[in-house]
Parts: sequence; C-alpha cells; structure tokens
Amino acid sequence: MPASHLLLALAIVAVWGTNFVVIKVSLASFPPFLFAALRYVFAFLPAALLLPRPKVSWINLCVYGLAVGVGQFGVLYYAIDGYISPGLASLVIQTQVFFTIGFAMLFAKERLKLYQAVAVGVAMIGLGIIAVHTDATTTVLGLALVVFCGFSWGIANTASRRAGAINMLSYVVWASVYAIPPLFAIALIFEGGWGSVSRSLTSAPLGAWLGVLWQSWGNTLFGYGAWAWLLSKHPAAVVAPAPLLVPIFGMGASAFFLAEPLPAWKVLAASLVIAGLVVNLFWPSLRNRLTRYC
Repeated sequence: MPASHLLLALAIVAVWGTNFVVIKVSLASFPPFLFAALRYVFAFLPAALLLPRPKVSWINLCVYGLAVGVGQFGVLYYAIDGYISPGLASLVIQTQVFFTIGFAMLFAKERLKLYQAVAVGVAMIGLGIIAVHTDATTTVLGLALVVFCGFSWGIANTASRRAGAINMLSYVVWASVYAIPPLFAIALIFEGGWGSVSRSLTSAPLGAWLGVLWQSWGNTLFGYGAWAWLLSKHPAAVVAPAPLLVPIFGMGASAFFLAEPLPAWKVLAASLVIAGLVVNLFWPSLRNRLTRYC
C-alpha cells in the first residue's frame, strides 16, 4: 500500500476512533436520539442530491438504515449519555465482528471454525473483565447496550453483504433516510416532546452543531466514502486490519481529552478483545503461510 493510502487509512480510523469523544461532548447539548436523527438528516442531505439511489431493494436499505441509525448509533448515543465511558464504548462495539460471524452462520450457512470459536472466547473474557469492574462511569446496562449496538451493526453488515457489489457511499446515504423518522419519533416521545426538541435545536452552541456535522460528513461521508475507495484499490486482506486501531484511538482520545482513566484491568480487557479480533482476522492467512513453509 502506498504511503498516501496508508495515511488515508489511518485518517479514517482516527476519525472513527476519536468520534466517541465528539459524541460525548455533543451530548451535553443534544439528547441522544435527537442527536442521532440530526446526524442522519445531514448524512442524507445534500449528498442524496448528488449520489444516485443504489440498485438495491428498499427493504434492504430499510433494514440497514434502521440497524445502523437506530440500533447502532441511536442506542450508542443513549449508552454514552451516562451509562458507559466513550473509550470502553469504542472497544465493546467491536463485538460486531462476532455477531457478523453468527449471522453468516445463520443466513449463509457458514460453519463456525475452531479459530473463530477461540477468537470469540478470548474476546468474551475481555468483556467479562469489563463487566466485573462496572462503576459510576461504566454500568452493566451501558455494557449491555453497547453489545446490542454490536448486534445491530452485525445486522447492518449482513444487509450490506446481501446488497452485493454497489457504491457503498451511495448505499449509506440513501439508507439514512429510513433512520430519520424513527429517531425523531423516539426523541419526541421519550426526550421531552416538541418543546424539548425545539429548545435543543435553538440553544445548541456552534460546537454542538460542528459535532453533528462531524458525525454526518466526517464519520459517515468521509469515513465510508474513503473506506470504500480504499477497498476498491486494494485487496480486502490489506485494508481490513486498519479498524483494529479504532479502539486504540477511541480509548486514547477519551483518556487525553476527557481524562478517562486507563487502569490495568481496562488495558487487559482491551488487549483480550483486540486479541480476539486479531485471531479472527489473521489466523487463516497465518495458517496458510505455515502450511506452505512447513
């Protein structure tokens, strides 16, 4: 991979990782589901005026939009708003890898391989360490909510795989429209009604609106668009390891900007979860190399 492409990959994961800090800061001005609704309003417009609708069924777009918009990010914002620290959230949400494997077994009839079972087991030990160290900043509810976000992300991954070879940026943009109505409905019903929504929209400072645009244009349009471009230029095996750095950026940024503590148990838990992800990603190629040379 050329140095410029490598730097682009690092920029993408840096945006995705530090995004958890932006979420935490912006939640001081917007309630979580309203914040998520605004994210997808600006992800859909004006990009939908420039990108054609992908040739995929509306049901597929709807499943992806609801899974990512409501199940992943709506619930993630709610969890970070008082139930889990941003750094740990950036780590726990990586359970999406294992839910994606599970859905592939269920719908594509793929078989669970031994190395995948080992990877899941190692990561589960890391999650168990987090569960026994809950406190005021990370609760059992917060942990469960972010695991649910990983579950929703796994559904979204399954939907996007079934969509076939399409423009991923266009797919993400047009799926966003299906997330907007339910997110606004949840905000109106559970976050204080129109009066609360109106006050948030009119009183939010410029920094909070920049946080919304960071979510929409930086995280969604730049992140997914640049990622799709890299995947079009390089084999997936070359590009795929980059997201392993998302929890590193997420926990590091949370520690630096929000003074989130990094005790030994948290580092150990992160190491185990990331180790599980590494085993799942790299074991097939490592096994092939060992077979070739031995």
